[in-house]
Amino acid sequence: VQLQASGGGLVQAGGSLRLSCAASGFSFDDYGLGWFRRTPGRERAFVAAISRSGSSTYYDDSVKGRFTVSRDDVKNTVYLQMNSLKPEDTAVYYCAADSSVAPMLRGFQHAVDYWGEGTQVTVSS
Repeated sequence: VQLQASGGGLVQAGGSLRLSCAASGFSFDDYGLGWFRRTPGRERAFVAAISRSGSSTYYDDSVKGRFTVSRDDVKNTVYLQMNSLKPEDTAVYYCAADSSVAPMLRGFQHAVDYWGEGTQVTVSS
C-alpha cells in the first residue's frame, strides 16, 4: 500500500496550491479519503475528507469555503485544492485512506487504515 502526496510548496498569502495524493496497493474506490495537517508543536489535525462514492465531503471549519477535496477513481488520486491561503495554513499535509470516513471525522486517527508521507505547505505573509 502506498499513498504518495505531492504539490506542496511555498506560496504567498492569498495564493493557491493543489495537493495530490496518488494511491496504490488497495481498492481505491472502496475507501474514503482524507487530508490532515500537522504544525510544529501540535497534533495532526483533520482538514477534509471525501466519501467512497465522492458524493459527500467534509471540512474543518477553518478551511470551509477555501479548500475543496475531490477524487479521481480512474487515476486513484485524491486532491486538495487550497485557495485564499493564510499563514496559519502552513503545515505538513498528509493524505489518508480508510474503508469509512468515520474514524477521520471522529478523531480516531489511530484507527485509520493507511497514511501517506507528508508534503510541506508554507504560506508567507
